[in-house]
Amino acid sequence: MYPVSRKGSAYDRVATMFSPDGRLYQVEYAGKIVEQGTIGTAAVYADGVLFGADKKVATKLILPESIEKLFKIDDHICAISAGLVGDARRLVQIARKEAQENKIYYEEKVPVETLVKQICGVKQLFTQYAGMRPFGVSFVIGGVDDSGPRLFETEPSGALAEYKAIAIGKGRKEAMKLFEKRYKDGMAFEDAVRLLVSALGKGLEEKEKLDVNRMDFAFISKDTPFERIGKQKLKSILGKK
Repeated sequence: MYPVSRKGSAYDRVATMFSPDGRLYQVEYAGKIVEQGTIGTAAVYADGVLFGADKKVATKLILPESIEKLFKIDDHICAISAGLVGDARRLVQIARKEAQENKIYYEEKVPVETLVKQICGVKQLFTQYAGMRPFGVSFVIGGVDDSGPRLFETEPSGALAEYKAIAIGKGRKEAMKLFEKRYKDGMAFEDAVRLLVSALGKGLEEKEKLDVNRMDFAFISKDTPFERIGKQKLKSILGKK
């Protein structure tokens, strides 16, 4: 993210105006919001896709289960958001509708890539017309369809890319470095869980400690539809009592 100069500040008031050096400042600002969001991670493992998110609780008065970070789109698709939760909920609503309509019209589950491109199309639309602002949210969207396990990242601009392992939000760069060192194709489920937990730790403040109770994990495999991982099972995998 680049600082906006005085010369460039005249071009940051609407999402549809390019600066002389070819930048859309409002889209870049949306990306800045994503960088401040709590970290979310996902990885393809031997049998499917694993998702892990940190639901940071600002005060003990908040019920952790009320914080939305990990969303079920359909039995075979899951999403994790980073950025504005309100924007995330709106796009998740659209994604769920698209998934259900595909099932009704074609009597089959929507392919993961198709749904991702539909969501990215909506995001891109909000960067193209005056009177709109970009969605201040990035998604990790993954699942299992006829082509196998798939995992994508979507940006506020509407850009997308497919990954084997990905992190979004605060600590993304450090988490991606960890994935580059430790991720392996065909990882076992338990190894993938431990790797994602380590990646989540990259999004913590200096004096913060990992707390299993505020983690939200789920997986989708070839034989198992969307399923959240309970805290006791998570602790068992991590070797904690």
